[in-house]
Amino acid sequence: MPSRRNTAAGAMTIAAVERDTGLPKDTLRVWERRYGFPAPQRDAGGDRIYPPDQVMRLRVLKRLLDAGHRPGALMRCSADELAALLERPQQRRAAGGPAGASPDDPRLQALAALVVAQDVEALRAALSQALVAHGLRGLVLNLVAPLTTVVGEAWARGDLSVAGEHLYCEVVQVVLRTALASLPPGRTPRVLLCTLPGELHGLGLLMAQSIMAVEACSTVSLGTQVPVPEIAQAARHHRADIVALSMSAAAHGESVLHALRDLRELLPAQTALWAGGACAALHRRTPPGVRAFSSLEQIAPALQAWHGAVDAAGADRPPTA
Repeated sequence: MPSRRNTAAGAMTIAAVERDTGLPKDTLRVWERRYGFPAPQRDAGGDRIYPPDQVMRLRVLKRLLDAGHRPGALMRCSADELAALLERPQQRRAAGGPAGASPDDPRLQALAALVVAQDVEALRAALSQALVAHGLRGLVLNLVAPLTTVVGEAWARGDLSVAGEHLYCEVVQVVLRTALASLPPGRTPRVLLCTLPGELHGLGLLMAQSIMAVEACSTVSLGTQVPVPEIAQAARHHRADIVALSMSAAAHGESVLHALRDLRELLPAQTALWAGGACAALHRRTPPGVRAFSSLEQIAPALQAWHGAVDAAGADRPPTA
């Protein structure tokens, strides 16, 4: 049984670990029962508290999960073996990872240095200049996506503080949202974007929205952790042609598949349901009526296919795709 202590220096509650790592509470509890890790202590009230070394390992596991590794195999690895996996160049391209600049690209290294230094103004200026030089699509695909991987790996290794990682996300969100606001209104398809309950991070969702907006889509984002019935209700209210969801590798596979099946039943037949991210279960067992995406680069061709289906049907809306 985990030991009980009144306090533990630097220990985190399960809610704090969820916020810090992006691993849902249910996932942490399942791993504890199935693999014996994490092995939290207990505070005076009997609540779980996680020591810093366990939180650090969970960060590394999250990055490796995002790249397509399975938790069962990772749990058998030593700390050195996990670190080696994290350093492999091919690791960054697994599971549809970003196909932009190499992590060794001087541009990424310079931006990563600004993140570590928490130089908010310089980072915002650099990303804004890249936006002008390369456009929103180029910024997202060639810079922000691979930079997010570099930042995430630095955070997982402990080379970047939680504050630094959060500041990075905030700066990127400001730059992307400012760019989105400057675009002319989109027309079709009408896309509703959000994440399912338990999915805490919205940066991937914002990157997908940026690509769709560049493709002249009309986008509405509900943000993170939206209950399935409310997604369906919003889709009807906004007359969405496509509902697009983002999910990470940390998402509980069975819960995701169940939610997708429920949402597919609640949506109008003509509304397409797209789901993207590194959730392994999504790609192994994609539910009927759901289109799975493993990379941002797949979005533009899928939208072209959507328009082709509309043109072929000679109607305002295509069949579900």
